[in-house]
Parts: sequence; C-alpha cells; structure tokens
Amino acid sequence: MPSKPSDTKLTGLFLDMLAAEQGAGANTLDAYRRDLTDFSEFLGQAGHTFVDAQTQTLRDYLADLDTRGFKSTSVARRLSAMRHLYRFLLNERIRGDDPAAILSGPKRGRGLPKVLSISDVDRMLRRAKELSEAEDASPSKRLRALRLYCLLEVLYATGLRVSELVALPRSAAKRDARMIVVRGKGNKERLVPLNEASRQAMADYLAATEAAKTEKKKDGLAASKWLFPSFGESGHLTRQHFARDLKELAVASGLQARLVSPHVLRHAFASHLLHNGADLRIVQTLLGHTDISTTQIYTHVVEERLKSLVRDLHPLAEKSG
Repeated sequence: MPSKPSDTKLTGLFLDMLAAEQGAGANTLDAYRRDLTDFSEFLGQAGHTFVDAQTQTLRDYLADLDTRGFKSTSVARRLSAMRHLYRFLLNERIRGDDPAAILSGPKRGRGLPKVLSISDVDRMLRRAKELSEAEDASPSKRLRALRLYCLLEVLYATGLRVSELVALPRSAAKRDARMIVVRGKGNKERLVPLNEASRQAMADYLAATEAAKTEKKKDGLAASKWLFPSFGESGHLTRQHFARDLKELAVASGLQARLVSPHVLRHAFASHLLHNGADLRIVQTLLGHTDISTTQIYTHVVEERLKSLVRDLHPLAEKSG
C-alpha cells in the first residue's frame, strides 16, 4: 500500500492549485501556509494528519485556538483555510469525505468598527475641494491639493482598495471614460464605473500635472505612466503617504483622524450603496471580492434597510402620531 502524502506535500499541492487556478497572490499564499502549518502541528501532536483527521479533531483545533486567545476573526480565517483544504483533498480524491463541511465558525462581531456617514464624507470632499481651489496656494501646494481631492473622489466613487487606487495608470484618466479597468488581488482585472465628479477631479488633476511640465523639476513627474506619480521606489504614491494626507484632511474637516483611513472610505462606499438599495452581489463585484461571504460583512446594513422599509411601507406597520 502506498504511503500517505505528508501534510507538507499536501500543503504545497494546495497552494499550487490556489496560485494556478484562483490567481492567489504571494500574501494570500503565505497566510494559507502559516495557517495550515499551525493546523498540521496540532494534528501531529494528536497523532493525526490531514488525510485521517476527523471532524471532532478539527473542532478540538478550533477550541485550542480559542484557548490560545485567538480573536474570532482569526479563528474564522483558520476555519476558512481548513474548509478550502478539505474541499481540495475531496476534489483530488485524496480523501473520500470532507470533515470540515459541517463545522460552524465563531460568532463574529460587527465587521465595521469605523463607519463614516454620508455627511462626514461630504465634509471631507468639500474641504478637499476648497484646498484645491485656494488662490493663495503655491503651484506645488495646489498640485498636492488637487491630487488629494482626486484621490478622495475616485476612492469614494469606486471603493477601490488603497493599493489599487495609488497604482492606477495615467490612462485611467482618459477623457470621457465611464469605466476604468482595475487590476486587483491575484492579478485579476475588473471594470469599475466612474461618476461625473470623479471624472472631473481626474481631468482637473491631470491638467495640472500637464501644466507642471513647463517646470524642469517636474518633468519626470509629469511624464510618469502612473496617475499619482512620485519619486519613490514604486514610482507612484505610497499607501502610507495617502493615509497621512487623508488623516490631515479629516482633522481639517472637523473629524477625528483615528476614524478615517483609506479602508474606512472603502467601507463607506459599500455601506452607503447598500443603504440606498444596491444589491449585495453588485457590491461584491465592485469591491472585487471573490467570495460573497467577504461582502456579507455589510449584511447588517441591508438588514437595517429592510427593517426601515417594512416599518415605513407595510400597511399594517404601526404609525406614530
């Protein structure tokens, strides 16, 4: 009888599948490798491997994570890794069953600890617009203000990940473009629509960078292939730089800096769309989520809206007054 493949070998085969078939990136693969290595070590101590572990042993592992003080989000991520692994082993006929199929994950708290209201975002947009139009600003300061206003408009209009936003190519600002092609996680491309405000902000910012060509010191910057260029190693604005500028803008808008980040603006994009009636599947596509379960972090927004609809529109709902 041939020997059973080791956990290390199965982990390698599983990661190869993720990279080849799902386009998983290096960070995703590293996270899966760490999670499955820890799981394998637990199984080894219990005298089991991936191939022979049963559901109760998997439950024991989740309980062990809880004992070790893992947060519910981390436990849920480990469970997700186990589910993906055993689905792979089943599909490859390495196992004849899926011991992770009936496992339930930990109850998770609210997924959106920081949420900006529509009025909060409006305040930031107005303040950014004012700074970009300040008549007493120097050319370089005005260009930075136009860049920040453009970044904010595009982020709130599209819900891009900050890494996708800062790495947009210059071609994204084509005149009259209604959609932009975004290269996201796993090198996957998706189409994202632009609204009029974001298109205008990009046009104004691009015009300012073109005007900067006349200054010798700006030559290299204006000729960059990136929409938001810099002289750093990547060639474009860094996530950290944008995050700092955003926090400064938050303070200038009368908001607390700790409540504002590029990721919080991405949350605001999704939450505000759902609150106004967008379908969860559409939001999933716009955000670039491969799995609908990732988008379900916003389910409470949908639930609140449905409650409001029933309360306001149902003929038998109690009416005050």
